Amino acid sequence: MPAVPSIHPALRRGGLYALTDGPRPDLVEVCEHVLHGGATMLQYRDETTDDPRRLSEAQALAALCRRYQVPFIVYGDIALAAAVEAGVHLDFESDVAEARDAVGPGAIIGVSCHDSIEHARTAAAAGADYVSFGAFFPSPTKPHAGRARPETLRQAAALGVARVAIGGITLDNGISLIDAGAQYLAVVSAVFSADHPEKAAHDFAALFEGLA
Repeated sequence: MPAVPSIHPALRRGGLYALTDGPRPDLVEVCEHVLHGGATMLQYRDETTDDPRRLSEAQALAALCRRYQVPFIVYGDIALAAAVEAGVHLDFESDVAEARDAVGPGAIIGVSCHDSIEHARTAAAAGADYVSFGAFFPSPTKPHAGRARPETLRQAAALGVARVAIGGITLDNGISLIDAGAQYLAVVSAVFSADHPEKAAHDFAALFEGLA
């Protein structure tokens, strides 16, 4: 029987996984507020084709995350992740082994598994460090995303990798996903569209207090 993977040391903390909301002039500033508020992982998501700006922003955010000692993840762009020495988040159809070759053995690789425990099992076996499931609730970021069930989070506990919940998560519904086994809550709008992103991050971080 193959050995069950052990959770990446940088992912044992759990907490708020803040996902950026696309190009904005105050991106680095607001990300610092979010990290100061208590986010324990940050993902840079920008699917535009402005490569010079994306590289500059990713470099700045990578440095910021090093200062706050939290993992920095780039969405969907393996080359950019490798260039700034970050982790990478992939769709379940992507090649985890190819990404691992590019970002290195210590970098964090996450895989979107929607509501499929089979996708999660495949990703974990291929070397992913976390698997994400969602959307659990109606999502303003991805309004047409399929719906995931809390039971999938519970089933994924046996895989030995970190579990991330995403999709329409708020302060009111997030605790139910933590109770179902989510170690990270991945949040976009409820943090980055908040009037006070630092306070929003702090309030999400408080959901995890006493759970370690």
